[in-house]
Amino acid sequence: MIRKLIVLEDEDSIRSFIVLNLERAGYEVLEAATGEEALQSIKKNRDISIAVLDLMLPDIDGYEVCRRIRAQGLAMGIIMLTAKGQETDKVTGLMIGADDYVTKPFSVVELVARVDALYRRLSGGMAANEMLSSGPFELNLRSRELRKNGVKIELTQVEFMIMKTFLENPGSALSREDLLSAVWGRDYLCDLKIVDVNIRRLRLKIEEDAAAPKYITTLWGFGYKWEG
Repeated sequence: MIRKLIVLEDEDSIRSFIVLNLERAGYEVLEAATGEEALQSIKKNRDISIAVLDLMLPDIDGYEVCRRIRAQGLAMGIIMLTAKGQETDKVTGLMIGADDYVTKPFSVVELVARVDALYRRLSGGMAANEMLSSGPFELNLRSRELRKNGVKIELTQVEFMIMKTFLENPGSALSREDLLSAVWGRDYLCDLKIVDVNIRRLRLKIEEDAAAPKYITTLWGFGYKWEG
């Protein structure tokens, strides 16, 4: 997988600083100051692996850029830059398809680490014939596709990793910490809410009734279990 990113940030000084450090980390980085500019760049560069999106922009905001990326079925990773203390920004970003978020003001070391972790998840190699299945679901680990009764379900990279973890551990009680470690990495430091939000989003895609889930069940005060 090509180590190509796009950074959408309207403040020139912040964008230049982010780009400089990502390039030092070995990434090819495209820049955009507006949402429309970012979408046009993504249209021309279909090999972009990760988009780093600021939320507050003068034209199309980061939410809308994220929505349009997911509406096109693009599998690129998405990291959002959110304002400090704005919990609703984080939840909204995750629900519309972001894989991760970094809160401003942030350490550039932290941002590069988050990009590295997401890139490793995106580029993880699998055997060509490796498949996980449970009930009506089939998860192709090579193409990173989920099908339910033969119908493809579009997943973000985080949702794919959550499904993989569940299907590898059917019937097992998985704590939120277990899922955080398996999907985001052992060294990932973040509120466990990121697990709950992604589970909620995944349920909307795979359950017949997300309000009464039968595949991903909640273990109150602990975590979740896959009921295949």
